[in-house]
Parts: sequence; C-alpha cells; structure tokens
Amino acid sequence: MDGVLLFLLTILLSLVVVLLLFVGFFKFMFEPAFILIFKRPVFLYWYPIPKKLNQHQRQILEKEFSFYRKLSDKKKTYFEHRVKSFLLTYKFVGNEIVVTNDVRIIIAGTYVMLTFGMRNYLVPLFNKIIVYPTVYYSTITEHYHKGEFNPRLKAVVFSWEDFVSGHQVTNNNINLGLHEFSHVLHFHALKGKDSSAIIFYDEFMEVIKYYNDAGLNAQLNQKAYFREYAYENQFEFLSVLLEHFFETPHIFKAEFPDLFQSVRRMINFDEKLLC
Repeated sequence: MDGVLLFLLTILLSLVVVLLLFVGFFKFMFEPAFILIFKRPVFLYWYPIPKKLNQHQRQILEKEFSFYRKLSDKKKTYFEHRVKSFLLTYKFVGNEIVVTNDVRIIIAGTYVMLTFGMRNYLVPLFNKIIVYPTVYYSTITEHYHKGEFNPRLKAVVFSWEDFVSGHQVTNNNINLGLHEFSHVLHFHALKGKDSSAIIFYDEFMEVIKYYNDAGLNAQLNQKAYFREYAYENQFEFLSVLLEHFFETPHIFKAEFPDLFQSVRRMINFDEKLLC
C-alpha cells in the first residue's frame, strides 16, 4: 500500500513539474517570440466558467452597443463575462447622481469594447469610477472638467451628460469614455509587463512618430482630420486617435492607412467589428 501511494505521489509531482516547465516556457519564451513575430498574444479568451449578466443587463448591451450586436454568440459570451468582471472589479461612485444599472453597463461596455482585443484588460491603475451629472469643478486644477483619469486617486471621473453625448453621437470623433479610458491604457503600457501592455507600448512607439516627427506631423495638420486637441501632448494625441479609430474608421483608414494599422495593432482590434 505504501508503495502504491509513493508511486502516485511521484506521478503527481512529475505532472506538477511538467506543468510548471510548460507554463514557464510559454510565458518567458514561446509567447514573447510569438508577440515579436505576429504582434498579438497567442490567445485572448479562456473562460471555462464565464460570468453571466442578467437579462436586463444584456438588453442594455443589445440596445446601446452596435459593436456587441455584431459579435458571434460565443464572443457575446466573452464580452458579457468581461463586463461582469469589470463591474465586480471597480467601484462606482455617484456624486450628486444615482448610478443606475444603465450607467454601470454603458460605462463598463465602453471599456470592454476598447480592450476587447487585449487578454489582460483589467488594470490596477484605477479602482473606482466617479460619476457627476454634468461638468464638475476640480479643486486640484481649479478648472471645470468633463472627465479625467487621476492616477494619484486611482480614479476615472466622468460627467455623465458628456459621457452619454459621446456615446450616442457616433460620428463626430468625440467620445469621452473612450478618451479617458485610453489614458488609462496608455499609463498602463508605460509600466505594465503583461502581453497586452507590451504590444500596446511597442505599437505606440510607432504611433507617436506622427506626433514627434515634423514631417509626419505636417501631413496630419495638412488634412486637418484630427481635432486640434490632439496636439496638446502625446497623451491627448493617442486618446484622440482612438476616438477617431472607433467613430470614423473608414475615413481614418483612407486618410492615414499606416497610422490606422498601427493603432489597430496597438489594441489588437478586429477591423471587421468597426462601424
């Protein structure tokens, strides 16, 4: 009996060692090489027991997101899992406004849409979302704001009036939710070590050439496709590009095909799902 038990323990230990070796090989050798060659992670979705939304929450997604409606049934399951995970990870705080289920789902859906091509989509740079009914006064900057990402407070802040306006008007290249969440991803890419952060950063270095290089920047200015706010700094440049990427992708691609592809690769996005 002791011999059988020892044999089983030996087999179990051997399996654990093999598994650890496989995980180490995959994480430190195979996937980095794969990313270097193909500019994307080996896989995106693996949810043996996906988290589920209730019927009302799914109805909100169906109504509010054309992106969600385009997904296959399987990918809708992944999208819902990610929305649910977002809701469980980040706290919502209403300031002079009641944060309803609709508010939560629309904000979460916007973030999940932006990050749907990333395996590591939940980032630790923020832990709460603060919602105001309209523009709010910041005692730090002494200005009124529509939204912001505040790394020190680990908060993303929105004026709900402006968030909804950006969400509902889908062809003016102004989307507050995409804009502020893009700042989050940008900051994460500067520090993060996961596969999604590495891909984002590598492609961002290609994107930012259009901001730093005088010749490329002149091309952008000449066509006047991106609004002036894009040229405030590199952070705003990236966020404005992502707003255009989602809202008028066909124009973006026609005007600046190479820049468009760099942005697409940066967030590993499936072009077929764009408007």
